[in-house]
Amino acid sequence: MKLRYYASALVVLIVIFATGFTFRMQEKKPWPVPDKYKSMKNQVASDAESIAAGKALWSTHCKSCHGVKGQGDGPKAAQLKTEPGDFSKASEQVQSDGSLFYKTSEGRDDMPSFKKKIPDQDDIWSIVNYVRTLKK
Repeated sequence: MKLRYYASALVVLIVIFATGFTFRMQEKKPWPVPDKYKSMKNQVASDAESIAAGKALWSTHCKSCHGVKGQGDGPKAAQLKTEPGDFSKASEQVQSDGSLFYKTSEGRDDMPSFKKKIPDQDDIWSIVNYVRTLKK
């Protein structure tokens, strides 16, 4: 009986440790953006056409990790080593358009670079316009 108790306690400790380790691995680390991009203005007007184009590109390239509504809950999100971010939160929306453009273009860690997959910069700007619609 004691052996079963100790084995159960060990399993609980392992689960607690693994959960804490996973949480630490997914903590958000700073993502520096060059000053040139921080102040860069969106080159594409945020209109219905641009937002629709951005949404279509989002569905193809982004929603598998970031989710349908940009909440970081896409089907691939659980497999990532880094947390994909929740674009519905003010803390994400406060980023400049240029910062979002830079991060989408360049990528880092689990976030791929899209400058080759989406070579037309206006398309990336349209994604930025769509991301602005995801706020709560």
